[in-house]
Amino acid sequence: MEKLNQLKVAILTENGFEQSELTSPKQAMEEKGIRVDVISPREGEVKAWDKDNWGITVKVDKLLSEARAEDYDGLFLPGGVMNPDKLRQNKDALEFVRRFHESGKPIGAICHGPQVLIDAEVVRGREMTSYPALRTDLVNAGANWVDREVVTDQGLVTSRSPADLEAFNSKFLEELGEGIHQERIV
Repeated sequence: MEKLNQLKVAILTENGFEQSELTSPKQAMEEKGIRVDVISPREGEVKAWDKDNWGITVKVDKLLSEARAEDYDGLFLPGGVMNPDKLRQNKDALEFVRRFHESGKPIGAICHGPQVLIDAEVVRGREMTSYPALRTDLVNAGANWVDREVVTDQGLVTSRSPADLEAFNSKFLEELGEGIHQERIV
């Protein structure tokens, strides 16, 4: 069991992340002493989408081009519609995600965040959930989609929407504490 206050987690995001889907997990991790870096291909700040309008801006701690998966103990992908759509088209973002997957480190994704996992080609054979609109995409990519507030499969933690944040945060913290999931290492 890893000591949470010794861990470092990457949050990979772009403009248009759903505000609560980044701020709630980030706060939950920081309250446990986890160091969290917001990583983006965008320099300076990224802007949230808050339900039906633009929300807060969040400081980018490190550019994606400078980030190394080896420096982190886990990865979190917030949802929103615009954010994952931009990241899934970014080859560097997809390679960053693949490195976490191949190393067996915990990965969390909520709502539309699993779109990035689809394009990183890391969902085949995994039990997952997501925003309901992604069900067919995940099934077509080889995932076993289920409709539950939080689903964990070998360190991969997924949830459906902001309504599931409390359950997601708790389960993701648990998986971070477990550390590397050897059965997922490629």
